[in-house]
Parts: sequence; C-alpha cells; structure tokens
Amino acid sequence: MSGGSSALNATRRAAELAALAAGEVVDVLVVGGGVTGAGIALDAASRGLSVALLEARDLAFGTSRWSSKLVHGGLRYLAKGDVGLAHESAVERGILMTSTAPHLSRSLPQLIPLHSQVSRGTATFLRAGLRAGDVLRRAARTPTALLPGPRRVSAQEALALAPGLRTSDLRGGLLSFDGQLIDDARLVVALARTAAGLGAKILTRTPVVGLSGTAAEIRDGARLVEVRARSVINAAGVWAGHLVPSVRLRPSLGTHLVVSGPALGLGATAVTVPVPGSRSRFVFLLPQRDGLVYVGLTDEPFDGEIPDEPVAPQSDVDFLLLVASSVLARPLTPADVLGSYAGLRPLLDAPGRSADLSRKHAVLRSPDGVLTVVGGKLTTYRRMAQDAVDAAVAAAGLTAPESRTRYLSLVGAAPRAVLSRVDAPERLVARYGTEAPRVAALDPTPVADGLEITAGEVQWAVQREGAMDADDVLHRRTRIGLVPANLTAAQAKVTAVVAQTLRVSNA
Repeated sequence: MSGGSSALNATRRAAELAALAAGEVVDVLVVGGGVTGAGIALDAASRGLSVALLEARDLAFGTSRWSSKLVHGGLRYLAKGDVGLAHESAVERGILMTSTAPHLSRSLPQLIPLHSQVSRGTATFLRAGLRAGDVLRRAARTPTALLPGPRRVSAQEALALAPGLRTSDLRGGLLSFDGQLIDDARLVVALARTAAGLGAKILTRTPVVGLSGTAAEIRDGARLVEVRARSVINAAGVWAGHLVPSVRLRPSLGTHLVVSGPALGLGATAVTVPVPGSRSRFVFLLPQRDGLVYVGLTDEPFDGEIPDEPVAPQSDVDFLLLVASSVLARPLTPADVLGSYAGLRPLLDAPGRSADLSRKHAVLRSPDGVLTVVGGKLTTYRRMAQDAVDAAVAAAGLTAPESRTRYLSLVGAAPRAVLSRVDAPERLVARYGTEAPRVAALDPTPVADGLEITAGEVQWAVQREGAMDADDVLHRRTRIGLVPANLTAAQAKVTAVVAQTLRVSNA
C-alpha cells in the first residue's frame, strides 16, 4: 500500500493520465467522482489494490454537492418501518462522526415545534420515533456526549432554541440530535485526497465515451484514450444509465432554498416541520456555520434528459416557503430566498411514487461485466463502496483483504479533543481539520467584502485539492456560488488567484 502525497493538482493529473495512456492496467477502475465513486476509490486503494478514478467534470460535480448536508440516523426510514435501513444509517453516521471525518461533521440539535397543526397523536408518534432512533444510536455505539438523547421541551425552551418560531398555540417541542456535515463537497474532496495518498489516480475532466468490463475510453481534449482495468465500477450516479443502458433509473428531484438565519431569528438549532398529511415527510430549516439556513427538501419524480445542474422548480420553492412559514413568526417570502439548489437522486426504477422508492443501494452486473452502484444516500456511502469493491474483487478474482475504511480517517481528521487544540481559526479547523494551520499561513485576504473565504483557501484548493479553474473553487471547494450575490462579488478575485496559482505551479 502506497503512503504518498495526498495532493491533487494539474501536474499530478497529467503524469497519472500519461501512465494510463501508456498502457498501465489497474485493478479497479471507477467512473464517477461523487461521494460513492470517491468512497470506492478509497476502499479499493486501502486494500492495496491499484485504482484509477475517472470523472467527466469535477469532484462532487453532481448530486453529492446538492444534499441537505445531514449525516442522519434514518428517522424517516423508521417512520416507514424500514428498521434495517435506519440501523445502517445510524451505524454509518457513527463511523463518519467518530472515525472517518470528525473535522467535517458536528452534532446538530433539531427541534420539532408543536403547534396546533401537529396533533397530540402525531406528536406521540414522532416522539416514539425519536426514541427508537436513539435506541439505534446506542446500538451503533455512538456516544451520548456526541449525540444526546431526545427529550420534550417547554414552549419557553423551544423559543430559546429557535426565537423565530411563531408563539401563538406553541405548546412545546421535541428536541433531538443528528449529524451534520460542514460541507458535502468537502467530504468528497477529502475522500479523493485520502485515496490519492494511498496511490489512487484521481482524474477529473476525463469524460468516458465507452465502457466495458475491462476498459474505458475517455476523451482528453481532442484525443481518445483507452484506460484498461481488471474490474470496472460505474458510480456515475444519475448518469449511470448513459454508460450502461441495462441500468434503469428513476431520478427523484430534491430542492433546497438558501435564506438568512439571523433575518428569521434562527440560530444553531435546526427546525423540523412535519408536512401536513404525512408522518414520514418533513421540511428542514438547517442552520450553517456561516449564518445561512438551507430549507429543504422536496421529493418529486424527474423526467427527461439529465441536466448538468438541475434547477429548483417554482412549485418546489412555493411548497418549501409555505410549509416552513407555518411555524415561523415572520413567514418566508420569495424576497427572503438568497439562492436555491436542486439535486437528483439515482433511484432504481420501480412502481410507485418517487417519494416511496427505497433508498437502499444495489450493485448490478451488466452482461459485459461492468458493475454499477445505484440507490443509497450520502450517509451510507462507505457501506456502498465496501459492497462495490467486494463485488469487484469477487468478479475479477482479485486478491485483497476485507474493507478497512471503518477505521480509516480522512486527511485532516483527528479526535475532537485534538481538533479543539489545533492552532488555527475555528472556521478553518471545521473545513480543513489538522491541515488548518497550513491554510491559515497562506494569503489571509478575503476574496470579497463580507465573505470569510480567503485567497489562501483558493490557493490551497488549486495546489492540494484538484481545483482546475475558478468554477471548481466557487462552486465545490467553497460554496460561494450558492448565493448569486456572493458569486458576483467574489468571481473576479477568485479567478485571478486561481490563474496566478496555476502559473506559479507550472513555472
């Protein structure tokens, strides 16, 4: 197993692509640079297998950056009676928060306000679900100190936790705790860099135009290159069916809105609003470290050609504003929406509504031997990756030990007690972990007035995180692009810093 540099950059990409073009054969070829693909690359590399990952655009370009940023224990699955999936979610949540990425995750208090629209019967049902979820949390051995058990709170305490709640007919709330990612795209980058440190070749901007069980044909500029492998795993998400026509998916669209937390009187506590008429659907108001709040999410069937970047439909925006406003003292209006985003879930085609389709994952084998991973969700990416590599090892007759990722920390990770002592601003520690002091030592100039992101973070993204242009930085290494006004303010500065960093790197 290699223990080399985890840095991803243009120079490394060029060298590794040249090696593959010259005929190097890898044990595992992964197509797709989202959380599943990056997780597969890490799992395979950590077993000592040679690995190449091919991504058409950039790491976390697709669904992986459009999540709710929750690492959740599966309350929704419990409400539907799917205890197995809820247990898997609870186990994987615990692994991510305690071992894999403590620096990229945190405990998130979540409050279900009990207004008149939540009947006492529904409240009893929800409270039982929260208690069952806590049983799964204990079974997964996630410490209570990290995720405390649920409890009923008074109306006064509910207002202390979320001052922006409507006070009329508020009789209290249900408080519970779940996991939250600092940023889903940063998790993907950390997975890819950790895999690279173990010898994996991580190649962005390599669109696959042909795929078989032993090779992929990619386009690199004007030329076509064949990449050969002993096993091939298709982890292209909602685009998986484009590469393997036998895979039939039924994408589901999930929309989020971006609003200001202080403007609505919301602080560090998330607010969970049951959707009227359902016991398993909720709208979440999810506070972020930068003061923004993400309001989501919807679950609607999506038909037609898969877009590069889905757009939030107005009907979804209206729905989220309406349900969220039902618990707020000041109702949300379209003017409160600073930005929006939407993502497509790669669900297996099956009868019924998209909201009812299983979130379980599957590993499918095509007649020519390509393995395709579909379904699942961000929380369980590690288990999906483990199952995919197990299938590849068996199908290709490879020799490899069992998965090691349960106890493998990502770049920057450390126990929370260690992270609390890292000599760097707390904001940087939350994004970079133990690497934060190295980022803090770079150019501290903000990329725009009113934004915390610095020129040094842009430099780090280019030098270490595989960012190739300003869009990679604005939309995936940072999330400046989630708010169009911030994007406009920062674009020129980020573009200039990226260009200068690339010039210095190539000199």
